[in-house]
Amino acid sequence: MPTNRQILLDNRPQGEANVGNFKLVSTETPALQDGQVLVRHHYLSLDPYMRGRMNESKSYAQPQPLGEVMIGGTVGEVVESRHPKFAVGDPVVGMGGWQEYSVVDASQPGALRKVDTTHVPLSHYLGAVGMPGVTAWYGLVKIIDPKAGDTVVVSAAAGAVGSAYGALAKARGCRVVGIAGVFAGEGAQAGLPERHRRLLRERGRHGARRRVAAHERARPHRGVRHDRWLRRPAAAAG
Repeated sequence: MPTNRQILLDNRPQGEANVGNFKLVSTETPALQDGQVLVRHHYLSLDPYMRGRMNESKSYAQPQPLGEVMIGGTVGEVVESRHPKFAVGDPVVGMGGWQEYSVVDASQPGALRKVDTTHVPLSHYLGAVGMPGVTAWYGLVKIIDPKAGDTVVVSAAAGAVGSAYGALAKARGCRVVGIAGVFAGEGAQAGLPERHRRLLRERGRHGARRRVAAHERARPHRGVRHDRWLRRPAAAAG
């Protein structure tokens, strides 16, 4: 069985998370039991909600336990299977966490899902056609249900959900105004910051509004290659 590199939450951040809050370890992947699948992750997801789960305070989700693999969405491929519905080479999406491999009980509903990469790149299942895109689509179509010509204001418009929401609203013929936060001082005296220019250039927003807040942090990028991320916190190992 292959060696697995894992990133654990070692201690709880005070303020902004940094490399010292994590620990990189190497372990041997266990032999599979009946019904289990071994998945090699190609991309992992870094999401704003993860920072909240690093705290011990009560929230809508359980805190991330210390000394365990950091939770997170993953996409990859099956490299070994003892489940009849999954074969070696199947592209899959799940919550494998910040590690190179995961052993998944594929009999658990929703634990692992096969995806079609014929027309959609695998990494997009962490973004536009994954949780952020589905969240945006459901909120727009099932809850708000705006009509062509309506004005839709999108907060956090440069984020994973907000950018998808704005694109979908634009496709429905809505007038879309996006709001995106910036670091205090970032472009404050030099016109629109890059993320606002990107909203106008790439997403076709009718307007971009700036909100300056000193406490805001940069939005993590989605779909990070696991091998790139696993190299970054090497100083925190062991």
